[in-house]
Amino acid sequence: MSKKRQKYYTVWKGHHSGVFKSWNDCKIQIKDFPGAQYKSFNTFEEAKKALKSNYFDYVGKSKVFKSELSTEQIKKIGQPNYNSISVDAASSGNPGIMEYRGVDTKTKKQLFIQGPFKEGTNNIGEFLAIVHGLALLKKNNSDRILYTDSKTAISWVKKKNCNTKLSRNEKNKTLFELVDRAVDWLKNNTYKTVIVKWETKAWGEIPADFGRK
Repeated sequence: MSKKRQKYYTVWKGHHSGVFKSWNDCKIQIKDFPGAQYKSFNTFEEAKKALKSNYFDYVGKSKVFKSELSTEQIKKIGQPNYNSISVDAASSGNPGIMEYRGVDTKTKKQLFIQGPFKEGTNNIGEFLAIVHGLALLKKNNSDRILYTDSKTAISWVKKKNCNTKLSRNEKNKTLFELVDRAVDWLKNNTYKTVIVKWETKAWGEIPADFGRK
């Protein structure tokens, strides 16, 4: 069995900021901390350098991706359509502190970001990110397509329903108000935007990925 590679975790915003040598130590700093900012790195030097820089210079950025698919498989899938936006969500726990965002697929320029929400799930975030993206593209009369890496969220959007098992409570009241608005938007609007599943195995992480772990 191969030994798991050591990772280092930079925490820009948390109960304590700094570089931590284990995911468990990192979790202690970000647990129940709204708006926590953190990311993993392969070396201590990288993590230490990042700590002195801006979090948003590192969000969604990772090492060069090498696909495990064959050349023939990749050729069959093709390349991403860069006339598009990409959306993604991140949740620290399930449920846990959640946020979502949308970016330009080619440049990774952030187009919108929402959160952090005190109690949410990754699936809810993915669902909201798609609907937010659809509304933005419709408002701008854009012909761009929308990428997401969540089959579950695509299914919820098609059914015009957020089929989460998360119970409503005071802690997630604000989040569910947003969910209700998103469902209402889907039921009262039409859109021409094509929603496409991002091919992670061929292309690497979706450009909107928060790149935290």
